[in-house]
Amino acid sequence: MRPSLVRLFTILMLSALLAACGGGAQTVDGESIAATVVAQLRSDTTAVQSPVPEPTAEATAEPTVEPTAEPTAEPTAEILPVGDPLDESAQIGDLQAAFIDVYERANASVVYIIVPPLSSGSGFVYGEEGYIVTNNHVVQGGNTFEVAFAGGERLEAELVGADADSDLAVLKVDALPAGVQPLALDDGESLQVGQFVVAIGNPFGEEGSMSMGIISALGRSLPSQRVLDTGSAYSLPEVVQTDAPINPGNSGGPLLNLQGEVIGVNSAIASTTGTNSGVGFAIPVQAVRQIVPELIENGSYEYTYMGVAFDDEISLGEQEAFGLAQTQGAYVVNVTPGSPAAQAGLIAADPATGRGGDLVVAIDDVPVNEFSNLNAYLVFHSSVGQTIELTVLRDGEELVLPLTLAGRP
Repeated sequence: MRPSLVRLFTILMLSALLAACGGGAQTVDGESIAATVVAQLRSDTTAVQSPVPEPTAEATAEPTVEPTAEPTAEPTAEILPVGDPLDESAQIGDLQAAFIDVYERANASVVYIIVPPLSSGSGFVYGEEGYIVTNNHVVQGGNTFEVAFAGGERLEAELVGADADSDLAVLKVDALPAGVQPLALDDGESLQVGQFVVAIGNPFGEEGSMSMGIISALGRSLPSQRVLDTGSAYSLPEVVQTDAPINPGNSGGPLLNLQGEVIGVNSAIASTTGTNSGVGFAIPVQAVRQIVPELIENGSYEYTYMGVAFDDEISLGEQEAFGLAQTQGAYVVNVTPGSPAAQAGLIAADPATGRGGDLVVAIDDVPVNEFSNLNAYLVFHSSVGQTIELTVLRDGEELVLPLTLAGRP
């Protein structure tokens, strides 16, 4: 082992021992250790590149000339890549400054919503007319609504509109406090897994709390809070999954990128205890952009409707059981009589065998690999009265069926 590596290993081992044992009265300074390692490595490198000549014996009276070998290249030392601790500290400082800046710019626009005696939650300012976006489940069943701002102002609000299928609702106060601005909305098109995000809200009533994490996954689905007569429920597509800690009271608050733009509305957590477990879900900003204006204008939102029940994902076992040529697609398991799907001629699987249903593989030439792709198109790219084209596989043949969409019952 090279001397530089031995010294590096020794320094790192000593630092680890000091940290494990508490270091006595001393503290372990990571930057000092890093600086020492860098200096030692540079010293070792200089020593190898500039070797000290060995002492020579005294000359004899009759020196003999030994044959000389071909000159060989001087060995060079391998230089380990070592990060500059000052650069790392600067990067950490930049990231910390970004989080601080997001909070300072956004917190004034995040509100605490009290719905006595039922619940409380969070919300954020949307537009300059006093509108507040929150979750439907925060305000559901309430008669009076109190909105507390970060500056201490408390105002009464009225419910403007609500939608159980997206879990979005809009409140309105008469006027915003001085200096309070609406939050900007991201377009939702460039989100990436691994991207830093922050959640600001009021977990357990602790106002103005911020937590940070990353986008853990995209394209998740959340079931509607509205259960149908059949026992099933609609689902909202393109939901953002995050590990940013979200707890009761965060509901309705914004999930933000590091530019302070809303990328989602914190809505739910996957937990057996009711508290954060590292899996939180936010309603996508695309839903805010599309649904909130309709809630403000009409008090409700009308989704498109086909009248079909699909298998969410087709496993290999289901592919074999249903007799399908592929697993990609949305498999029709039920068609509501008299619905747009029935009028378009879609065929459902035989309830006794599970076979014989249409497999939808595209909608308006957009590929459908699973039901969530079809659902996302319907929710975000279609309107009531629009005629779409469904590409289906039926008995080994590909068919295109036009279907005119109705409104959800």
